[in-house]
Amino acid sequence: MHSREEVDAQIAAFPAALFVDPLTGPITRTALQSLRQAAVAAEVPVLVTAGLGHATREAAYGADPAVLLKALAPRDSEQHPSRVLLIEEHDEIATALTAALERRGMQVARAGADTDAVELATRMRPNLVVMDLMQVRRRRAGIVDWLRANGQLNRTPLVVYTATGIDPAELPRLASGESVLFLAERATTTDVQGRIVDLLAKIGTN
Repeated sequence: MHSREEVDAQIAAFPAALFVDPLTGPITRTALQSLRQAAVAAEVPVLVTAGLGHATREAAYGADPAVLLKALAPRDSEQHPSRVLLIEEHDEIATALTAALERRGMQVARAGADTDAVELATRMRPNLVVMDLMQVRRRRAGIVDWLRANGQLNRTPLVVYTATGIDPAELPRLASGESVLFLAERATTTDVQGRIVDLLAKIGTN
């Protein structure tokens, strides 16, 4: 689909999930917020996928991921910031993402793995979950199962990304602020594709 009107028409058919790829077709912050609101109102889970890259501030050619993530993060009220649960094992990537999100007024809690995220989610009740696709535990209980069991899956957008294009040797540059994260083309390996399909199947399970 390419418009909010098309989304509204499809939501009337009760789809299992709304799957958004912000890279295959450019999407604005306003459009993403509109899609999320339509899906939440219809109680349809939202999954957004992307890739992460990094470069100097001058050379970064993709969108700042925090801009789109803020559009996806619903708030309990104007007085309370959005609560983001970040699941990322690499300290440097987690530090860079956390700093970007906090600059835009979001509250971030980080878990190092999907297995640790459930306990953290119980305490913070996140408005948005952001995680490395490689952290999704295939065919095992995790954060998606917790969201469903607690009635939060339909109102908590899930964003998964791949960071396979980032050279591990360059990670310290992210932590030091010498380079910044941006949305990049997602890896299209068989493993990545399989994990996305598995995740969609898990999200769409009633």
